Amino acid sequence: MIKDAPYAAPASAPRKLLARLQTLGPGLMVSLAIAMASAFIADHYGGPTLLYALLFGMACHFLSEDSRCLPGIEFTSRTILRIGVALLGARITLEQIGSLGWETVLAAVFAVTATISVGWISARLLNVRADFGVLTGGAVAICGASAALAISAVLPRHEHSERDTLLTVVGVTGLSTVAMITYPIISKLLGLSPEQTGIFLGGTIHDVAQVVGAGYMISPATGDIATVVKLLRVALLVPAVVVVAWLFRRQQGAQADSGRRIPLIPGFLVAFICLVAVNSSGFLPPSLTGAMSETSRGCLVIAIAALGLKTSLQKLASVGWRPIALLVGETLFLAALVIGLLFLGR
Repeated sequence: MIKDAPYAAPASAPRKLLARLQTLGPGLMVSLAIAMASAFIADHYGGPTLLYALLFGMACHFLSEDSRCLPGIEFTSRTILRIGVALLGARITLEQIGSLGWETVLAAVFAVTATISVGWISARLLNVRADFGVLTGGAVAICGASAALAISAVLPRHEHSERDTLLTVVGVTGLSTVAMITYPIISKLLGLSPEQTGIFLGGTIHDVAQVVGAGYMISPATGDIATVVKLLRVALLVPAVVVVAWLFRRQQGAQADSGRRIPLIPGFLVAFICLVAVNSSGFLPPSLTGAMSETSRGCLVIAIAALGLKTSLQKLASVGWRPIALLVGETLFLAALVIGLLFLGR
């Protein structure tokens, strides 16, 4: 009598996991090494970590042409990116948003909507792809590099997708650093009160780190207001990405047969919303929310390093003046709009 062979399915799971790690490992480790080097340089010599990761990644672009590294780089630039965006929800509570008052909330919604609309219209006028205008407008209006990465995840894919995302990240990071230095000076020249200065800085500077730096450069009270206003803009990332996904959903229909059609509300945004809700309940201890916030930033740095690896500096330099003019114009528009709203509210 022949006995049946023992059931061996459970043993195959570890082997599949090991094979998956072996496939993704080289590219993931390269991205992680670049991210760690970028963090070291930023901590010891100053400057934006995200920009260092991007530039170092582009300098190592040749590694993306290695078949051993490419799968891990692709995984990092997509999956790790989505994890980082989802964990941004640990920074926000509904109480923080409510403390601003409905006037500030409505003004922020209007500013975000108007800036993205101006980006879309300006892109058409400059003969640039409309989705690039939405990408840059969203990055300027919401939270800089993080918004650029989140919005790019729901835009239709094309041959210049990575280049457009990287160009946007470089642009908003550089402009955010310039704004951190110049906007406090502008607020003093305009005679803005500490509260108005906090709203101006939090409502216009692109990245969270630069908002914090500019706000607390003036006073602790201004820094607190600027940070909360900035977190309100970060919270608007969810509805903005949902609207962008809905608007471009028809264009993505052609990609549905490849299994890449993106749902109206991507999973990473659902996780973002859940984290905001849980964090608002006070269930999470501050140490855990702090760890999640740091993990989010780490994931975004690693993802940007991977995007840099996928981007050729030669191709990035060939985009011309129009995208740069678009980013600068959106930044100036947002600053002028927020200043106008502040003077109207006096």
